[in-house]
Amino acid sequence: MSDAEKHAAAAADTEAQEEVVESPDVQFTPVVKLSDVVVKTHEEDEDAIFKMRAKLYRFDTEGKEWKERGTGDVKLLKHKETGKVRVLMRRDKTLKVCANHYITEDMVLSPNVGSDRSWVWNVAADLVDNEAERQLLAIRFGSSENASKFKEAFDAARESNKALAGAKPKVEDKAEDKAETKTETKSEEDKAEAKTEDDKKD
Repeated sequence: MSDAEKHAAAAADTEAQEEVVESPDVQFTPVVKLSDVVVKTHEEDEDAIFKMRAKLYRFDTEGKEWKERGTGDVKLLKHKETGKVRVLMRRDKTLKVCANHYITEDMVLSPNVGSDRSWVWNVAADLVDNEAERQLLAIRFGSSENASKFKEAFDAARESNKALAGAKPKVEDKAEDKAETKTETKSEEDKAEAKTEDDKKD
């Protein structure tokens, strides 16, 4: 074996020994323990009756132009107890609210500049960033079919909320029934007293 071969063999043995060396098993214990935090979306008491991806715009009255408010899933949420339906939309990734309002009787979807994929409507009080503001909103979907589905669900929700607003609470109905019964009883008593007085006169 030549010197070069011996040198190469020695170098190979050295490398093999270095590879065999095991790294120490190091474990780090966390200094601070973090507990699980329950994050509420305020959607726990509602059922999503409609959900679809869309892009939302608002009309800037000062600049006289449409400004994008966000892209994400627009939902129609129906409250489990009251039955009222609201529009809720959050931006992708950040999940920040960009639309949040109940559907009222005066909200009517109109085509946006003749587009069959976009609708426009007025909102008296859109609650975003904890501030209720009057807004002119426009929403655009990926297809005319999706836009039609949104309009159908929106119109149905408007009629549902309108019916709920027109219905009287059950408590008031019971109070009215009691008042009517009391009035009827009193009128019967008055008739009986009048008859008694007539009998006395005879």
